[in-house]
Amino acid sequence: MIPERKDQKEQRQQKGSRGGRPPQFDRELYRQRNLVERCVNRLKQWRSVATRYEKRAQNYLALLLIAAVMIWLRA
Repeated sequence: MIPERKDQKEQRQQKGSRGGRPPQFDRELYRQRNLVERCVNRLKQWRSVATRYEKRAQNYLALLLIAAVMIWLRA
């Protein structure tokens, strides 16, 4: 999913194929992953979400939803 470095491509072409994992890059999947990672980083700006103060999963989920709504309203 992560793009391959230029020097890795050149090295593989010089040595030929030795098997292993085939290199692949899906641009759309990479964009979706980037979007999710940025969303998680914005949610972690909320201290109580990042440190997970809440003991119960139900309370944590409620706090997570409140943080998401607040972020959405600011955008």
